[in-house]
Amino acid sequence: MRIAVFGAGAWGTALALAFHGPHSVVLWARNPARIEAMRRERENRRYLPGVALPDTLELTDDFAAAARGADLHLIVTPLAGLRDTVRRLQQIQPKTPLVWACKGLEAGSGRLPHEIVAEELGTDAPCGVLTGPSFAAEVARGLPTAITLASRDDAFIERWLPALHQPVLRIYANTDLIGAEIGGAIKNVMAIAAGVCDGLGLGLNARAALITRGLAEIARLAVALGGRPETVMGLAGMGDLILTCTGDLSRNRRVGLALAQGKTLDDILGELGQVAEGVSTAREVAALAARHRVDMPLSEAVDALLHRGLSAEQALDRLLARDPKHE
Repeated sequence: MRIAVFGAGAWGTALALAFHGPHSVVLWARNPARIEAMRRERENRRYLPGVALPDTLELTDDFAAAARGADLHLIVTPLAGLRDTVRRLQQIQPKTPLVWACKGLEAGSGRLPHEIVAEELGTDAPCGVLTGPSFAAEVARGLPTAITLASRDDAFIERWLPALHQPVLRIYANTDLIGAEIGGAIKNVMAIAAGVCDGLGLGLNARAALITRGLAEIARLAVALGGRPETVMGLAGMGDLILTCTGDLSRNRRVGLALAQGKTLDDILGELGQVAEGVSTAREVAALAARHRVDMPLSEAVDALLHRGLSAEQALDRLLARDPKHE
Protein backbone atom coordinates (compact mmCIF):
# COMPACT_ATOMS: atom_id res chain seq x y z
CA MET A 1 0.00 0.00 0.00
CA ARG A 2 0.97 3.64 -0.36
CA ILE A 3 1.66 5.85 2.66
CA ALA A 4 2.05 9.62 2.36
CA VAL A 5 4.10 11.17 5.19
CA PHE A 6 3.62 14.90 5.70
CA GLY A 7 6.52 16.56 7.49
CA ALA A 8 10.19 15.86 6.76
CA GLY A 9 11.64 16.70 10.13
CA ALA A 10 13.53 14.08 12.11
CA TRP A 11 10.45 12.09 13.16
CA GLY A 12 8.70 12.28 9.81
CA THR A 13 11.83 11.11 8.02
CA ALA A 14 12.37 8.32 10.54
CA LEU A 15 8.82 7.02 10.14
CA ALA A 16 9.09 7.21 6.36
CA LEU A 17 12.21 5.05 6.58
CA ALA A 18 10.55 2.63 9.01
CA PHE A 19 7.52 2.04 6.78
CA HIS A 20 9.46 2.11 3.53
CA GLY A 21 10.10 -1.36 2.13
CA PRO A 22 6.92 -3.19 3.00
CA HIS A 23 5.04 -0.14 1.70
CA SER A 24 5.46 2.50 -0.98
CA VAL A 25 6.21 5.75 0.89
CA VAL A 26 6.27 9.36 -0.24
CA LEU A 27 7.75 11.97 2.12
CA TRP A 28 6.57 15.57 1.76
CA ALA A 29 8.21 18.80 2.96
CA ARG A 30 7.00 22.32 2.27
CA ASN A 31 10.48 23.65 1.43
CA PRO A 32 11.43 22.90 -2.21
CA ALA A 33 15.11 23.62 -1.56
CA ARG A 34 15.21 21.10 1.28
CA ILE A 35 13.56 18.42 -0.82
CA GLU A 36 15.98 19.08 -3.65
CA ALA A 37 18.94 18.79 -1.26
CA MET A 38 17.55 15.55 0.15
CA ARG A 39 17.14 14.14 -3.37
CA ARG A 40 20.64 15.13 -4.32
CA GLU A 41 22.36 14.00 -1.13
CA ARG A 42 19.99 11.09 -0.28
CA GLU A 43 20.17 12.32 3.30
CA ASN A 44 18.24 14.69 5.56
CA ARG A 45 21.35 16.50 6.74
CA ARG A 46 19.51 19.08 8.83
CA TYR A 47 17.48 16.66 10.96
CA LEU A 48 19.00 13.19 10.52
CA PRO A 49 22.62 13.58 9.42
CA GLY A 50 24.39 10.36 8.53
CA VAL A 51 21.22 8.37 7.79
CA ALA A 52 20.96 7.30 4.14
CA LEU A 53 17.67 7.72 2.28
CA PRO A 54 17.06 4.86 -0.17
CA ASP A 55 16.57 5.74 -3.82
CA THR A 56 13.11 4.18 -3.73
CA LEU A 57 11.87 6.56 -1.01
CA GLU A 58 9.94 9.22 -2.91
CA LEU A 59 10.56 12.85 -1.89
CA THR A 60 8.33 15.76 -2.92
CA ASP A 61 7.29 19.31 -2.12
CA ASP A 62 4.02 18.86 -4.06
CA PHE A 63 1.38 18.47 -1.36
CA ALA A 64 -1.47 17.45 -3.65
CA ALA A 65 0.64 14.89 -5.51
CA ALA A 66 1.67 13.31 -2.21
CA ALA A 67 -1.91 13.17 -0.95
CA ARG A 68 -3.54 11.73 -4.06
CA GLY A 69 -3.60 7.97 -4.33
CA ALA A 70 -2.37 7.35 -0.80
CA ASP A 71 -4.00 4.60 1.26
CA LEU A 72 -2.94 6.33 4.48
CA HIS A 73 -2.10 9.94 5.32
CA LEU A 74 0.48 10.22 8.13
CA ILE A 75 0.91 13.73 9.57
CA VAL A 76 4.24 14.32 11.32
CA THR A 77 4.32 18.11 11.40
CA PRO A 78 4.66 20.06 14.64
CA LEU A 79 1.30 20.27 16.39
CA ALA A 80 0.86 23.85 15.18
CA GLY A 81 0.63 22.51 11.63
CA LEU A 82 -1.86 19.71 12.29
CA ARG A 83 -5.10 21.61 11.75
CA ASP A 84 -4.06 23.22 8.48
CA THR A 85 -2.65 19.94 7.15
CA VAL A 86 -5.89 18.09 7.95
CA ARG A 87 -7.91 20.78 6.17
CA ARG A 88 -5.76 20.58 3.05
CA LEU A 89 -5.95 16.79 2.95
CA GLN A 90 -9.73 16.92 3.31
CA GLN A 91 -9.93 19.16 0.26
CA ILE A 92 -7.70 16.93 -1.89
CA GLN A 93 -8.61 13.37 -0.91
CA PRO A 94 -11.33 13.22 1.77
CA LYS A 95 -12.13 10.14 3.86
CA THR A 96 -8.59 8.75 3.54
CA PRO A 97 -7.52 7.00 6.77
CA LEU A 98 -5.43 9.37 8.86
CA VAL A 99 -2.71 8.91 11.47
CA TRP A 100 -0.88 11.72 13.23
CA ALA A 101 2.34 11.64 15.25
CA CYS A 102 2.03 15.11 16.81
CA LYS A 103 2.20 15.62 20.57
CA GLY A 104 1.04 18.50 22.71
CA LEU A 105 -1.90 20.85 23.21
CA GLU A 106 -2.87 23.40 20.59
CA ALA A 107 -1.72 26.90 21.54
CA GLY A 108 -4.67 29.12 22.40
CA SER A 109 -7.37 26.44 22.37
CA GLY A 110 -5.77 23.77 24.57
CA ARG A 111 -7.11 21.10 22.20
CA LEU A 112 -5.56 17.64 22.07
CA PRO A 113 -4.66 16.42 18.57
CA HIS A 114 -7.67 14.10 18.29
CA GLU A 115 -9.96 17.01 19.20
CA ILE A 116 -8.44 19.09 16.41
CA VAL A 117 -9.00 16.26 13.94
CA ALA A 118 -12.59 15.77 15.13
CA GLU A 119 -13.32 19.48 14.68
CA GLU A 120 -12.06 19.33 11.09
CA LEU A 121 -13.27 15.87 9.98
CA GLY A 122 -16.01 14.87 12.41
CA THR A 123 -15.94 12.25 15.13
CA ASP A 124 -16.45 9.28 12.79
CA ALA A 125 -13.32 9.82 10.67
CA PRO A 126 -11.07 6.73 10.40
CA CYS A 127 -8.04 7.91 12.35
CA GLY A 128 -5.58 7.37 15.18
CA VAL A 129 -2.34 8.52 16.76
CA LEU A 130 1.15 7.03 16.85
CA THR A 131 2.82 7.90 20.13
CA GLY A 132 5.24 6.51 22.68
CA PRO A 133 8.94 6.42 23.62
CA SER A 134 10.79 7.01 20.37
CA PHE A 135 13.82 9.08 19.45
CA ALA A 136 13.81 9.63 15.70
CA ALA A 137 17.55 9.00 15.28
CA GLU A 138 17.23 5.51 16.77
CA VAL A 139 14.16 4.58 14.73
CA ALA A 140 15.87 5.82 11.56
CA ARG A 141 18.84 3.57 12.27
CA GLY A 142 16.64 0.54 12.77
CA LEU A 143 17.10 0.17 16.52
CA PRO A 144 14.30 -1.69 18.37
CA THR A 145 11.44 0.58 19.43
CA ALA A 146 7.92 0.03 20.79
CA ILE A 147 5.15 2.62 20.38
CA THR A 148 1.36 2.81 20.55
CA LEU A 149 -1.33 3.14 17.88
CA ALA A 150 -4.33 4.60 19.70
CA SER A 151 -7.78 4.95 18.16
CA ARG A 152 -11.38 4.78 19.34
CA ASP A 153 -12.21 2.82 16.19
CA ASP A 154 -11.60 -0.92 16.64
CA ALA A 155 -11.92 -1.51 12.90
CA PHE A 156 -9.25 1.12 12.24
CA ILE A 157 -6.86 -0.59 14.64
CA GLU A 158 -7.58 -4.02 13.15
CA ARG A 159 -6.82 -2.65 9.68
CA TRP A 160 -3.71 -0.60 10.39
CA LEU A 161 -1.96 -2.26 13.32
CA PRO A 162 -0.71 -5.24 11.28
CA ALA A 163 0.09 -2.97 8.34
CA LEU A 164 2.28 -0.60 10.35
CA HIS A 165 3.83 -3.09 12.77
CA GLN A 166 7.45 -3.82 11.83
CA PRO A 167 10.04 -6.27 13.19
CA VAL A 168 12.01 -3.55 14.99
CA LEU A 169 9.24 -0.93 15.23
CA ARG A 170 6.75 -2.79 17.38
CA ILE A 171 3.32 -1.18 17.60
CA TYR A 172 0.79 -1.92 20.34
CA ALA A 173 -2.92 -1.09 20.12
CA ASN A 174 -4.84 1.10 22.56
CA THR A 175 -8.39 2.48 22.41
CA ASP A 176 -7.73 5.26 24.96
CA LEU A 177 -7.00 8.29 22.79
CA ILE A 178 -7.23 10.74 25.69
CA GLY A 179 -4.79 8.88 27.92
CA ALA A 180 -2.34 8.29 25.08
CA GLU A 181 -2.32 11.93 24.00
CA ILE A 182 -2.18 13.39 27.52
CA GLY A 183 0.87 11.22 28.18
CA GLY A 184 2.54 12.39 24.98
CA ALA A 185 1.79 16.04 25.72
CA ILE A 186 2.76 16.39 29.37
CA LYS A 187 5.92 14.28 29.19
CA ASN A 188 7.48 17.15 27.23
CA VAL A 189 6.68 19.56 30.05
CA MET A 190 8.20 17.13 32.55
CA ALA A 191 11.30 16.77 30.38
CA ILE A 192 11.89 20.51 30.70
CA ALA A 193 11.60 20.13 34.47
CA ALA A 194 14.01 17.19 34.42
CA GLY A 195 16.50 19.22 32.42
CA VAL A 196 16.32 22.01 34.98
CA CYS A 197 16.77 19.46 37.77
CA ASP A 198 19.90 18.03 36.16
CA GLY A 199 21.18 21.44 35.13
CA LEU A 200 21.01 22.63 38.73
CA GLY A 201 22.91 19.52 39.84
CA LEU A 202 20.16 18.29 42.15
CA GLY A 203 21.14 14.64 41.74
CA LEU A 204 19.63 11.35 40.64
CA ASN A 205 17.36 11.07 43.69
CA ALA A 206 15.70 14.35 42.78
CA ARG A 207 15.28 13.34 39.14
CA ALA A 208 13.67 10.04 40.13
CA ALA A 209 11.27 11.89 42.43
CA LEU A 210 10.44 14.38 39.70
CA ILE A 211 9.67 11.67 37.13
CA THR A 212 7.51 9.77 39.62
CA ARG A 213 5.54 12.82 40.72
CA GLY A 214 5.31 13.90 37.09
CA LEU A 215 3.69 10.58 36.24
CA ALA A 216 1.17 11.19 39.02
CA GLU A 217 0.29 14.57 37.48
CA ILE A 218 -0.19 12.99 34.06
CA ALA A 219 -2.46 10.33 35.56
CA ARG A 220 -4.59 12.86 37.47
CA LEU A 221 -5.26 14.98 34.40
CA ALA A 222 -5.80 12.01 32.09
CA VAL A 223 -8.41 10.51 34.41
CA ALA A 224 -10.10 13.89 34.90
CA LEU A 225 -10.50 14.15 31.12
CA GLY A 226 -11.80 10.58 30.73
CA GLY A 227 -8.58 8.65 30.12
CA ARG A 228 -7.61 5.36 31.74
CA PRO A 229 -4.92 4.98 34.44
CA GLU A 230 -3.46 1.87 32.79
CA THR A 231 -2.69 3.88 29.64
CA VAL A 232 -0.55 6.25 31.69
CA MET A 233 1.40 3.26 33.02
CA GLY A 234 2.17 2.03 29.48
CA LEU A 235 4.26 3.09 26.51
CA ALA A 236 2.36 6.31 25.81
CA GLY A 237 2.68 7.46 29.41
CA MET A 238 5.45 6.12 31.62
CA GLY A 239 7.55 4.84 28.71
CA ASP A 240 7.59 8.18 26.90
CA LEU A 241 8.10 10.08 30.15
CA ILE A 242 11.17 8.08 31.19
CA LEU A 243 12.77 8.36 27.76
CA THR A 244 12.21 12.09 27.37
CA CYS A 245 13.28 12.97 30.90
CA THR A 246 16.52 10.96 30.81
CA GLY A 247 17.64 10.81 27.17
CA ASP A 248 20.18 13.30 25.90
CA LEU A 249 18.45 13.37 22.49
CA SER A 250 15.39 15.05 24.05
CA ARG A 251 14.91 18.61 22.80
CA ASN A 252 12.69 19.50 25.75
CA ARG A 253 15.23 18.21 28.24
CA ARG A 254 17.87 20.37 26.53
CA VAL A 255 15.60 23.40 27.00
CA GLY A 256 15.53 22.71 30.74
CA LEU A 257 19.30 22.26 30.93
CA ALA A 258 19.79 25.62 29.23
CA LEU A 259 17.27 27.35 31.49
CA ALA A 260 19.22 26.13 34.50
CA GLN A 261 22.28 27.82 33.02
CA GLY A 262 20.42 31.13 33.02
CA LYS A 263 19.90 31.41 29.26
CA THR A 264 16.82 33.20 27.96
CA LEU A 265 14.07 31.21 26.31
CA ASP A 266 14.47 33.11 23.03
CA ASP A 267 18.17 32.31 22.91
CA ILE A 268 17.54 28.66 23.78
CA LEU A 269 14.96 28.16 21.04
CA GLY A 270 17.16 29.97 18.54
CA GLU A 271 20.08 27.68 19.30
CA LEU A 272 17.86 24.60 19.26
CA GLY A 273 16.65 25.25 15.71
CA GLN A 274 13.70 22.86 16.14
CA VAL A 275 10.34 22.89 17.87
CA ALA A 276 10.28 21.94 21.55
CA GLU A 277 6.58 21.22 22.06
CA GLY A 278 6.81 21.41 25.85
CA VAL A 279 7.32 25.19 25.71
CA SER A 280 3.87 26.02 24.36
CA THR A 281 2.24 22.98 25.95
CA ALA A 282 3.22 24.05 29.49
CA ARG A 283 0.95 27.09 29.33
CA GLU A 284 -1.97 25.05 28.01
CA VAL A 285 -1.48 22.26 30.56
CA ALA A 286 -1.52 24.76 33.42
CA ALA A 287 -4.72 26.32 32.09
CA LEU A 288 -6.34 22.92 31.53
CA ALA A 289 -5.43 21.80 35.04
CA ALA A 290 -6.93 24.97 36.49
CA ARG A 291 -10.19 24.49 34.56
CA HIS A 292 -10.53 20.91 35.79
CA ARG A 293 -9.21 21.68 39.30
CA VAL A 294 -6.39 19.16 38.98
CA ASP A 295 -3.34 19.68 41.20
CA MET A 296 -0.26 19.84 38.92
CA PRO A 297 2.50 21.74 40.76
CA LEU A 298 5.34 20.60 38.50
CA SER A 299 3.51 21.64 35.35
CA GLU A 300 2.57 24.96 36.92
CA ALA A 301 6.18 25.58 37.94
CA VAL A 302 7.42 24.91 34.39
CA ASP A 303 4.78 27.28 33.00
CA ALA A 304 5.87 29.98 35.46
CA LEU A 305 9.52 29.40 34.59
CA LEU A 306 8.89 29.63 30.85
CA HIS A 307 6.21 32.29 30.64
CA ARG A 308 5.87 34.18 33.93
CA GLY A 309 9.41 35.31 34.72
CA LEU A 310 10.21 32.77 37.45
CA SER A 311 13.86 31.72 37.69
CA ALA A 312 14.94 28.08 37.93
CA GLU A 313 16.01 28.61 41.54
CA GLN A 314 12.70 30.27 42.43
CA ALA A 315 10.78 27.42 40.82
CA LEU A 316 12.76 24.94 42.90
CA ASP A 317 12.15 26.92 46.10
CA ARG A 318 8.43 27.02 45.38
CA LEU A 319 8.24 23.25 44.95
CA LEU A 320 10.36 22.48 48.03
CA ALA A 321 8.21 24.77 50.14
CA ARG A 322 5.04 22.76 49.50
CA ASP A 323 3.40 21.17 52.54
CA PRO A 324 3.86 17.41 53.06
CA LYS A 325 0.99 15.23 51.86
CA HIS A 326 -0.02 11.64 51.17
CA GLU A 327 1.45 10.11 48.03
